[in-house]
Amino acid sequence: MELKKYQKEDAATICSWIKDEKSLYQWSADRIGKFPLTDDDLNENYAPMIQGGRFIPLSAFDDEGNLVGHLTIRYPDENDDSVVRFGFVIVDPVLRGCGNGKKMLRSAIDYAKSILCASKITLGVFTNNDSARYCYESVGFQPVGRTEKYKMPIGEWECIEMELCIA
Repeated sequence: MELKKYQKEDAATICSWIKDEKSLYQWSADRIGKFPLTDDDLNENYAPMIQGGRFIPLSAFDDEGNLVGHLTIRYPDENDDSVVRFGFVIVDPVLRGCGNGKKMLRSAIDYAKSILCASKITLGVFTNNDSARYCYESVGFQPVGRTEKYKMPIGEWECIEMELCIA
């Protein structure tokens, strides 16, 4: 698996993986808030953050060059480059449960450590997304607390904060 810089053309495939509102909100935490999500919606959401320079969207490709996953890395603190945050983590639903999420996360962890020189990675996962939480734990993320509940258009959800020290 290889991580590459996200291209606008990746958006259509990524959006096709989001089949219902629950999946949209588990993935985006209502940061985009449009269902069905279109490639234009995703690209318009990403554009200002990419220009800011502290937001790195990456796409994961298998050995045959097929887009199989996507995630973003951002710096949550303007004054601290040692901590990065993973978000918008998604794998093609057809390819879930086969280790692709772990491979993508391991590649992203390596990227954060070797390219971005980060010493800690954080992320949030909703309590109603056990498979994602198990995947994060399998590559070393540990729960460090819970946040306030998020009010989504389809309900109120609790989020588990997780982190991985990589220094």
